[in-house]
Amino acid sequence: MKTIFVVDDNNINLLSADEALSGDYQVYTMPSAAGMFELLKDVKPDIILLDILMPDMDGFKALKKLKSIVEYVEIPVIFVTSRNDSITESLGLELGAVDFITKPFSAPVLLNRIKTHLEIEDIIHERTESLKKLKNGILSVLANMVENRDEITGKHIERTTCYIKLLLDAMFENEVYIDEIARWDIELAVSSARLHDIGKIVITDMILKKPESLTDDEFDTIKTHAAEGEKIIDKIIMESGDDIFLQYAKLFAGYHHERWDGTGYPYGLKGNEIPLQGRIMAIADVYDALVSKRPYKKAFPHNEAVKIITNNSGKHFDPELIRIFLLCEKEFEKVDAQ
Repeated sequence: MKTIFVVDDNNINLLSADEALSGDYQVYTMPSAAGMFELLKDVKPDIILLDILMPDMDGFKALKKLKSIVEYVEIPVIFVTSRNDSITESLGLELGAVDFITKPFSAPVLLNRIKTHLEIEDIIHERTESLKKLKNGILSVLANMVENRDEITGKHIERTTCYIKLLLDAMFENEVYIDEIARWDIELAVSSARLHDIGKIVITDMILKKPESLTDDEFDTIKTHAAEGEKIIDKIIMESGDDIFLQYAKLFAGYHHERWDGTGYPYGLKGNEIPLQGRIMAIADVYDALVSKRPYKKAFPHNEAVKIITNNSGKHFDPELIRIFLLCEKEFEKVDAQ
């Protein structure tokens, strides 16, 4: 059964909405936006009916706050209000409301509008999931192409994807760079990170599969994979159209070898000039390289890898992200042990 929140400071309106909807839906009524946010911690509704004129936090402020929280941003909101002027409607739609229902409302009208919007949401969800499956299928093929060529690195892509998820979860929990990552589609961002080494497709097998240490010239060739990866994804964008998934992938691919102190490549960016995707990927990428055995190096123990990464805070890595890394490094160790 679908779940509906009804938020209104008028008890008569709450009772009327409950009577109109409770035969078909699980209905929760609450007299304030504060009560809504409290209940959202435990219950995620399929749709919210929200009054505009309420004390303490009005409907506009409540909707703005709701859309700023990543867990709630996709919940459709319908304003139920006695105000029906164009300015109110324009502001509500701009903030993300999907519809307006004028009070006083009739039960049949309210029920019909709710059914229509929930049907639309189901269709959108179904198509979105289908598109995600298609993207993930293409992504898997491309990522496997890279990994199958670079046999030396083993399951590098799979592990680094897990590390990225761990870092992002910890960033959310500790509100680090929260203003930026709250706007991300986390599932797409994590999936797109699997393309961070796609530029290695252009690197010759003689270098990519070389079992010994690389010469300086060979290492310079390997270093081109970051810029080449960015170019490859740019070409895909030009052919298929802009897409947030591809934009994430482009930033992971092009900037994961930049360093906080400006000594990285391919662009020598410094500090916050480096896109956040690149700064996050740098930690995941280096950790995996340290704890993985190569023909030309031993695998470092987890504790030693953590020490090396920590000692490079402010040099190779973003100090704020190192703080987050230290909060979840034991989870990194579990992924490496699998």
